[in-house]
Amino acid sequence: MLDMRQNRIRNRVLQPNKPAPLAHPVNFPPLGGEVLVRGSRLYFSPCLFYILSMRYKQIVSVIMGGGKGVRLFPLTQGRCKPAVPIGGRYRLIDIPISNCINSGINKIFVLTQFNTASLHRHIERTYRFDSFSEGYCAIMAAEQTIDNTDWYQGTADAVRQNLRYILAPDPELVIILSGDQLYRMDFGELIKFHRENQAEVTICVHPVSREIAPSMGLMHVDEKLRVVQFVEKPKEPALLDQMKADPKALERCGFKPESHKLYMANMGIYLFNADSLRKALDDRSQIDFGKEVIPANIAKHRMFAYPFAGFWEDIGTIKAFYDVNMELTRRPPPFSFFDPQAPIYTRPRFLPPTKIENASIISSLISEGGFYEDCKINRCVLSDRSIVREGAILRDTYMMGADDMEGRLEREENIRMGRPDIGIGPGSIIEGAIIDKGARIGENVKIRKQSDKPDRDGACYYIRDGITIIPRRAIVPDGTEI
Repeated sequence: MLDMRQNRIRNRVLQPNKPAPLAHPVNFPPLGGEVLVRGSRLYFSPCLFYILSMRYKQIVSVIMGGGKGVRLFPLTQGRCKPAVPIGGRYRLIDIPISNCINSGINKIFVLTQFNTASLHRHIERTYRFDSFSEGYCAIMAAEQTIDNTDWYQGTADAVRQNLRYILAPDPELVIILSGDQLYRMDFGELIKFHRENQAEVTICVHPVSREIAPSMGLMHVDEKLRVVQFVEKPKEPALLDQMKADPKALERCGFKPESHKLYMANMGIYLFNADSLRKALDDRSQIDFGKEVIPANIAKHRMFAYPFAGFWEDIGTIKAFYDVNMELTRRPPPFSFFDPQAPIYTRPRFLPPTKIENASIISSLISEGGFYEDCKINRCVLSDRSIVREGAILRDTYMMGADDMEGRLEREENIRMGRPDIGIGPGSIIEGAIIDKGARIGENVKIRKQSDKPDRDGACYYIRDGITIIPRRAIVPDGTEI
């Protein structure tokens, strides 16, 4: 499916690497529309016309594999942030890679360093381009070289250490993405904006509230959307007041006037001219894009802000992760995985259908290979191989399922060892929780919402931001109450 999609995009949009004259020249209308090609009428959007005009120019994507992910602990206890499951059957890394594929960008580098085994395995099993597409999804793990023996020190340092590989295809443009965000973007529109403004650097921006602003990079722009000031994660009230955007400037960017979202925030998505990227990374003391590289290069390069008004969420904390997954159960959800024009790809599991016996399921997402027997489920996200047994009740819960299905022999072994089977045991009540992969919840366990409770750690659970997390492969004994 991935190869078919990539071929479809390449055939209508992108390049062979070397220019070749068209056998049947086509006059493309500048604003899109119908054209006559070999006797057939085809429709092209303005964005596709623009990319088609660049079909001999290469674009390379670089995806940051994330740091230690401390704020997402314990979900990052054994995996990095981009490998964290989301939406029932996806990983966070699927979002930027899918956006690249859907935008016709098929040269992708993923820079990784911490807890990488799960992420590497997922990428290697999922993103295999065919031999004729010239595309690849290359994993660039931190490495020691003769010139450098350090780990990645920051986002800019990670790109700098891999610059010889990133620029090897001789790209004109390099797009740098985060691996832990949820959004859907047509990068063709971003490239079009970049070219039209003769930009050397373009930063994607999104409006945020004052509550979120201290954790973001904030900027001011002029009437042409050129960046004139950038401050990374301001904490002082006076500086926050200073970085508040003019409502008219937000409207000029196409953002809806919302009184609580008056800050123009950096989304962590950058588009560089290749030469500009090389020059911006010359100073080896600058190790982070937001803190150092971007502020230091405002006066040196034509830097513009690309306004993005669609749904966007940075999955940086347990609360953000939990909230965005629960929002997916709404109708309509703020972000939909059901877009056939720009699907989100992931690894096919080849699992059997989910079996439901006398269960009540309301406003929930159900993945494959599950079994739900005489239970009640309300506003939950249930991943592959999730099992909820008789009499159990789940509300406002994200259950990540399991990596393997237990058969008769495994269940007999569970009895011998005195441990519950994987999944939710009979009679258990789970509310406001995240159940990580392979967790074993015994009979008559009660996990209640902890909205007003402080963070704390238990023998088989963690509470963060008022949400109970049962870690991966944890065992919660029968009758436990949290």
